[in-house]
Amino acid sequence: MLKGFKDFILRGNVIELSIAVVVGTAFTALVTAFTTNIINPIIAAAGGVEAQGLGFHIWPGNEKTFVNVGAVLTAFVTFLITAAVVYFIFVAPMNRINRMVKNRLATAEPEEKPLPADTALLAEIRDLLTVVAGASRDSRDVPAEPR
Repeated sequence: MLKGFKDFILRGNVIELSIAVVVGTAFTALVTAFTTNIINPIIAAAGGVEAQGLGFHIWPGNEKTFVNVGAVLTAFVTFLITAAVVYFIFVAPMNRINRMVKNRLATAEPEEKPLPADTALLAEIRDLLTVVAGASRDSRDVPAEPR
């Protein structure tokens, strides 16, 4: 049971997936810091002088009814940045590598498999019988020359 688990864990795809999760988590923290410290102030500045940012109150004077459109825009920008980086750093190069490998394998000539010994022997016998049958047929058609 542990051997099967070990084989599963050590399979290449699982290790690559684990690395991708760790890198993705670290990158998400980077993008979150970027949007929180750079994008949010820009969106808040566009929203007016209120400290809450871009949004509106459903019930004026009630802070719990504030619809924060800026937070939705920030989440959208975070998603776009993350998706673009994942695509251009991981997906596009991997697709290109896979395409190159596929093209290289497609152009390689397939190796001829050697004939098994019994098949090779039968082919030799067939060829010899063809030569012998041809020689005996030729000797019947052509009259012998006097010596």
